[in-house]
Amino acid sequence: MEYQEILSMSWNGISSHRLRTFLTILGIIFGVAAVVSMLSIGAGAKKQALDQIRLLGVNNIILHSEPVTFRTDDRGTVMESMGLTIDDARSLMTLNPLIAASVPQRVLQGVRVTRKSEEVLTVIVGTTPDLQNVLSYLPVKGNFFNYKDVHEARRVCVLGSKIKRNLFFYEEAVGQSVKIGNLWFTVVGVMESKPRSTGRGGVGDRDLNMDIYIPLSSSVLRFSQDPTQPEVEQIILKVHEEDRIMEAAHLANSLISLRHGGAQDYRLVVPEELMRQSQKTQQIFNIVMGAIAGISLLVGGIGIMNIMLATVMERTREIGVRRAIGATRKDVLSQFLIESVLLSFSGGLIGILLGFIMTKLISTYANWTTIVEWTSIVLAFSVSAAVGIIFGIYPARKAAMLDPIESLRYE
Repeated sequence: MEYQEILSMSWNGISSHRLRTFLTILGIIFGVAAVVSMLSIGAGAKKQALDQIRLLGVNNIILHSEPVTFRTDDRGTVMESMGLTIDDARSLMTLNPLIAASVPQRVLQGVRVTRKSEEVLTVIVGTTPDLQNVLSYLPVKGNFFNYKDVHEARRVCVLGSKIKRNLFFYEEAVGQSVKIGNLWFTVVGVMESKPRSTGRGGVGDRDLNMDIYIPLSSSVLRFSQDPTQPEVEQIILKVHEEDRIMEAAHLANSLISLRHGGAQDYRLVVPEELMRQSQKTQQIFNIVMGAIAGISLLVGGIGIMNIMLATVMERTREIGVRRAIGATRKDVLSQFLIESVLLSFSGGLIGILLGFIMTKLISTYANWTTIVEWTSIVLAFSVSAAVGIIFGIYPARKAAMLDPIESLRYE
């Protein structure tokens, strides 16, 4: 018998009971949709985590100040730790031969910035020109301030992309002036747009695009700070050689610990290590989500086997007639196996469409990043096809092994 004829008979067999067919493939539909949506959530989470880690710089080491603590003794209340300082940054650059750049950041929260009638409260970051290199964070308009600006404590600033829009809208900002606190600063550059930090690795939950960058010396000389707060919030270290990051981190940790008398007033974070941890977590997430989706497909496969066994019983007399007029066992086996595969294929196609819709809904309403990769579609469809074959073999074989004479007598 021609395969085209067998395919036509198989399609007629499943299309003659549309409601039953639809209910049968529901398990496959939800299973495939779960595979597509879960893998897309996993891919989105992986990209988001990697973006956050790249925001810190894979070749970097982050030293973040911890809150200043106090100790009460016979002499009264004494500051137990002071956090990181500008001298710490200088010492790390001088004494650690593995460090290519050491960038301190003095962060001033909630500073009022005005320009004409526009006024915003934002973050002022006092830093050095090396910031743009260690974070791969470059101006799109104008330039970053230079070391001459730092040495002379000039009143120049570089705007984050969002703060530029808030203050200048679509006007040119470079060369204009903004009032930071009570002082006027000249805008020399506008930074590119950066993803928002989620707080991993000591950067803090902060939108870099809302920051204003000024020379470190200007922030120290022109803006006072609460004496109970650390002098600098964090120090970013760029390492010469990527394969020596952990060695450089241990050396930096020892040096700062020695300078601070062993006080735990800082936290050291290695983004490369965060990346490894993120990848391990992602693998566990994918395995768990894949197992959940696999159970759904297993249930769908059992449903297909159940309905195919019932179909074989219903069509026992039809099988006997076909065998009597010349159909071979192979023909009967092929027909019922193709019916099973068609069921799983149909469920797979609908499931992929539903998976796309689910990822869009998740992305829109849950505000999660989702990425539908072609590999997840191929995997989901391949698994659904395999389910149809595996769970269809037994019913198809049972139909093929029926005795023609007994089948013709079946009522």
